[in-house]
Amino acid sequence: MANSSSARKRIRSSQRKHEQNRGVRSAVRTAVAKARRSVTEGSDDESQTLIGLATSALDKAAEHGVLHRRNASRRKSRLMLMAAKATADRSEKAVETTPKRKSPSARTGKASAGAKKSASGTKTRTKTERTAARTRRTAGASGAERS
Repeated sequence: MANSSSARKRIRSSQRKHEQNRGVRSAVRTAVAKARRSVTEGSDDESQTLIGLATSALDKAAEHGVLHRRNASRRKSRLMLMAAKATADRSEKAVETTPKRKSPSARTGKASAGAKKSASGTKTRTKTERTAARTRRTAGASGAERS
């Protein structure tokens, strides 16, 4: 237990601030959760309004010192990336729903060699893999020049 009166007052004030900050943190978590849920399940208009509310709540919490400003910025960034990806996925699905004309080999059930190759090559490479491949190509080209 604190001995001085100023230490006792500091404990009382920190408890009061702790209770206030808990409410703010809870409101921020709720706003972000609603925004994430609407991004994955809801419409674009609804998700945009909820994202706006979530970013506003994060900014206010950071401004008042409840959250660190970089923590709030990181959460907003992740939310925006999630929304952008969901929008892109929705637009791809809209394009995919248009009926495409099948090739003769697809109608017979036999896939051509080119179709097999493109189906297996759908994996996207990471930035590190692309950089390593570029380094190997340039090293191979410079090695050929030296010989």
